[in-house]
Amino acid sequence: MNTLDRSFNRRLDLTSLHLCVVVCESGSIGKAAEQVFMASSAVSKRLSDLETALGAALLTRHARGVTPTPAGQSLLHHARSVLFSLNQMQDEIADYADGVRGHVRVHANISAIVQFLPEDLGSFSRAHDGIKIDLEEHLSSDVLRAVHEGAADLGICHVGAGYAGAELQALPYRQDQLVLIAPQDHPLARHTSLPFAQSLDCDHVGLHANSSIYRAMHEAATRAGRGIRLRFRVTGLDAMCRMIANGLGVGLMPRRAFELMQGASQGLACITLTDDWASRRIDLVARDFSSLPTSARLLVAHLGRQGAATAPDA
Repeated sequence: MNTLDRSFNRRLDLTSLHLCVVVCESGSIGKAAEQVFMASSAVSKRLSDLETALGAALLTRHARGVTPTPAGQSLLHHARSVLFSLNQMQDEIADYADGVRGHVRVHANISAIVQFLPEDLGSFSRAHDGIKIDLEEHLSSDVLRAVHEGAADLGICHVGAGYAGAELQALPYRQDQLVLIAPQDHPLARHTSLPFAQSLDCDHVGLHANSSIYRAMHEAATRAGRGIRLRFRVTGLDAMCRMIANGLGVGLMPRRAFELMQGASQGLACITLTDDWASRRIDLVARDFSSLPTSARLLVAHLGRQGAATAPDA
């Protein structure tokens, strides 16, 4: 760090960053002052000093309150990231004080969580009971964003076209196979396998529009010059099965996830898709695997071994 960098750091303080966030979010210095139990004049002075230190106006003041300038918007983004990281640091240090020897933040998509992670994380936790894992479910695109922004140490998802190769690293974890699910009395249920395009005359039950499964469906339909008759959107695979079982359409989901849902999958047919894109890779994603904390590297190694042990040619 050069002298200029150190000087810049000394001119900033966490209290002023926090106040800037509160003021921007509330749109009023007075409201922000009430929230943080400070005098409005003291908050205003802090913000003015921050603007002087940064050499840029952060707020536009008007009769109804304040709005952030473009510079203020940029600072707001970075201040939120800094404060979030500090809160994470506080939580993790508290865990160490309680005897935890490591802490890994993992964001994963629904396919990885439903199909593989319960068993794989369970075996890891039994072998490393001093390492705490925080797992959150997100769409694949949001998983990649969280890893890129530092909100997650490790991502587990379908990378696909959302992968910023120069900024993130990826390692193979598992393979999954998308299949078509239909009621057993549906005309398509007589097939053991078919191309996805053959289902496009049917109503579909789908996941969120930003999910990797929906994007794969949409791209395949576009290549076929067709649209998807998506009549229902659901947030989970169990809900999808229930909708399909009640005759509301057909849907796509990973084969193993369908096989694991014993109750919800009753009365449903599982049809193999012959399309190449239906076979997908689930990756482990990090900004830099070599710079991860020891606890996270142990988890990556464990998940990699689990994936290799269950690979088709293993």
